[in-house]
Amino acid sequence: MPQRLVITGRSQEPRARFTEELRHLRSERGLSLRDLAKEVGWDSSQFSKMESGQTLGGPEVVQALDQFYGTPGLLVTLWELAVADPTQFREQYRRYMVLESEAISLWHYAVSAPPGLLQTAGYAREALGVGWIKGPELDQQVEARLGRRPLLEGDDPPPFRGIISETVLRTTLRDVASWREQLSYLAKAAERPNITLQVLPFSAGLHGLLNTAVMFLRLLDGRTVAYTENDLRGELLEENGSVELLQRRYDAMRDLALSPAESRNLILRTLEEMPCEP
Repeated sequence: MPQRLVITGRSQEPRARFTEELRHLRSERGLSLRDLAKEVGWDSSQFSKMESGQTLGGPEVVQALDQFYGTPGLLVTLWELAVADPTQFREQYRRYMVLESEAISLWHYAVSAPPGLLQTAGYAREALGVGWIKGPELDQQVEARLGRRPLLEGDDPPPFRGIISETVLRTTLRDVASWREQLSYLAKAAERPNITLQVLPFSAGLHGLLNTAVMFLRLLDGRTVAYTENDLRGELLEENGSVELLQRRYDAMRDLALSPAESRNLILRTLEEMPCEP
């Protein structure tokens, strides 16, 4: 096989390439981080973290940099590739993340935490921090999780059905404001035409997915795969028999869940019951 021609000599890994481009553009103009902050309007520490790879930043700051450097669309494109790059996730999740991004419809059951695709930054940070992830790795994992949310947004997002155990609504965060934000986000997400949320109440009793969080992905080739997860590991199931068994349990559980309208009302009532911080 002929050796690939390297033209720029820069990284082919999306996240590293994005940070390299940021450093290159600033260096090319002979600017310090403070100079850049004065020109663009963000804090210099934000640009420092972006250039070191600790964070990717948000679309607003990237668009501002594109405008400042006169590179329309370049940095935004590199940022989108970096956000969607499955290598930013831990190795055991990478194949699933690729399939998730290609799915034409998604069904999820949440045992004790909101679906990852519907988590806020505050929820993701506290939940991941409980697993003893700290520092830059925590920042990166929170950013990676939030980077999945655009999958359900945009002009033509895939349909998403989520069944959440009532346990999800009763397991609060230590930070009350972050928990209120998460509940509010779920209620708003339930209004989107492509998202259906149902709550499985405690009164439903025992069921076939009592201890198993699962996501079903329907793919372009017509196959459906399932991903099951607990606190220690996740497993991608592609064998038809195993997936069909989980689907039958999911369908039976859906019959026990509250209607979408009742579910949203329960989420809103739970939000109303939470104290407001002074």
